Amino acid sequence: MVKPAVPLKDEDIRCTRHLQKVFDLLDGLADVGCARDRAGNRELFFSDYCKLVLLYIWNPLIESVRSLQEAAALDGVSRALKIKRFSLGSFSESVRVFEAQKLKPIMDELAREAAPLIRDARLDSVKHALTLVDGTVLVGLKRLTHAACGIDGRHNRVRDGREIYGWRLHTQLDMETFRPLRMERTGARNAGANRESHVLRRHLEAGRCYVGDCVYSERTLLDDIVDAKSVYVMRAAENSVCSVLEERLLTQEALDSGVVRDALVVLDGAGTRATRHAMRRVEVQVQRHPRRRVSPEKKQTDLIILHTNLLDLPAELIALIYQYRYTVELYFRVFKQLLGMRHLLSQRKEGIDIQVYCTVIVCLLISLMTGKKPDKYTRNMVGWYLLGVASKQEFIQFLNRPDNTGVKKRAEAELWKKLGY
Repeated sequence: MVKPAVPLKDEDIRCTRHLQKVFDLLDGLADVGCARDRAGNRELFFSDYCKLVLLYIWNPLIESVRSLQEAAALDGVSRALKIKRFSLGSFSESVRVFEAQKLKPIMDELAREAAPLIRDARLDSVKHALTLVDGTVLVGLKRLTHAACGIDGRHNRVRDGREIYGWRLHTQLDMETFRPLRMERTGARNAGANRESHVLRRHLEAGRCYVGDCVYSERTLLDDIVDAKSVYVMRAAENSVCSVLEERLLTQEALDSGVVRDALVVLDGAGTRATRHAMRRVEVQVQRHPRRRVSPEKKQTDLIILHTNLLDLPAELIALIYQYRYTVELYFRVFKQLLGMRHLLSQRKEGIDIQVYCTVIVCLLISLMTGKKPDKYTRNMVGWYLLGVASKQEFIQFLNRPDNTGVKKRAEAELWKKLGY
């Protein structure tokens, strides 16, 4: 005997309202780019284009613009998203008149509703907002990327000498909500005005704790961060030279966290100058990942050197802050591999910006629906729901499932302890 479906309550369908809210906000952007449409015969509007990009992001079966065109021709998809079948030519050329910046208010409205994610309680003593900074490269077509930004589009060369061109997304990620505060697109070449440290310098804000890798450890940038009334925890190069002003005693908590040195220092080096503020050097001994390849020509150690102007925080907390820097790498993995940014639907810079903003909107939607970081299963379930494969009842039941992540691993670890291993 089949049990009758439990009727849905208003609070149960709240998560689906986020989807409808985004669609309603997009419908308000239908007139964007229609200024030159004097004949009134435009059929592919800015709102339709964004909905098609969202459909591509949600559904892993859609791998190209042509498969997106075929999906949009289905009656169920057309009725659900209120879109019409489009031509490949109009989809490619329409981005010239669309304005990606119009999507920022939608992102900001969703971000205001996002709740902070669970993190280590020890970080509550950090008074500044943890902001993770890094960049990632989106590989594009050489001819089009070179035409758009010239030599600044070149990223690297492969072993056969072939040049790789693309775009670089300079990202400032808010660790609490797992959302980007800012994403700026430049050419993939990490030099000149497009260098990651220079891009960050142009967008410094007060009240933040910037956490980054070696490329952000420039002394002038560190001074600028302090001048902006913010703090930093940056990884330094292994060959960085400094003069020690004071060696600090390490607590047992610091030793247990792998900290092997804590000192107040002044940076040295030929042709350089010291920073205008007090600096602290924290060295952390780590275990190298077994899959990490080390070049025999380079003398690499298992020591992470951190520079910071947080002079009063415990050394183990400085190490913990930098450990969370890898959250931005996880975000790039979700952004590119899970949500499809490895494949660009448009090679034009306007189309790339639209796809970037729509991908951020999807990340925010998943966070609002589940209260967790985006994952593959949630992405797939929303895609099945939009295509009509999954019912609303099944969608709600999936989102309300208890989170048993790590339960089996913890039980296995306890069992091994009982067995004496």
